[in-house]
Amino acid sequence: MSTISILGSELYYEVYGEGIPFLIIHGWGVNHHIMSGCLEPILEENKHKIKRIYIDLPGMGKSKAGSNIKCSDDMLDVIIEFIDQVIPNQRFILAGESYGGYLSRGLIQKRSDHILGVFMLCPAVYPGYRKGNVPPLQVLERDSNFMESINKEERAYYENINIVQNKRTWELYKRDIMDVMSNDNHFLSEVLDGAFTYDIDKLEEPFNKPSLILVGRQDTEVGYKDQFKLLDNYSRASYIVLDKAGHNLQIDQEKLFGELVNEWIDRVMMEL
Repeated sequence: MSTISILGSELYYEVYGEGIPFLIIHGWGVNHHIMSGCLEPILEENKHKIKRIYIDLPGMGKSKAGSNIKCSDDMLDVIIEFIDQVIPNQRFILAGESYGGYLSRGLIQKRSDHILGVFMLCPAVYPGYRKGNVPPLQVLERDSNFMESINKEERAYYENINIVQNKRTWELYKRDIMDVMSNDNHFLSEVLDGAFTYDIDKLEEPFNKPSLILVGRQDTEVGYKDQFKLLDNYSRASYIVLDKAGHNLQIDQEKLFGELVNEWIDRVMMEL
């Protein structure tokens, strides 16, 4: 657990394990827990030696945003400087969730030679709230008796994003999202423009390292159709749409998520 000053921002991050660096970027309005909560149970047991680096993006979690951050261009500059200071001149594995997947594609455009493989979990294709081809909410499993036992205000957001609503998914949601929520709401709502000022998906050549694009068929935040357009840029990508999964796919489909991540990690490590 450390904090580092990067271009006017105070960036909080946590590191686990030793080995090949693995940089993990969370989405908008959450923090590193959403990724460490789902990945650590997998990677702790993984046979490969991997150094997991979880960051809190500026203005989210325990990280403080510098006054110079106005858009995703600036956010990416902070991430690149973080890489240069924490894992200088090293090749690394990359993962990004939602908005973190959007930032990851910007990183691939600028540093693809350093990236050994990428995992994008429910990545945003278009910045902004529910942009693009986004389906309406469709809850496919609900334990009504259990849900009615939870305070209505507490469960409101969970009920509008999780497709599987039962005791297990509620416990994971509370642990990795709700109970650890801590953001600079003024920064997120009034200051930060989530868009890049340039096209991050315009690559000189396709990214040809093992990749995984994992999306939920019932994702009400970023959908599942627009991500298919990314495939031409990722010549080694598995593009997988899971049924019975929303934007919190790692919670709705906990077991399948773990199996697919392990398969992708194996592909990455076999090529080192």
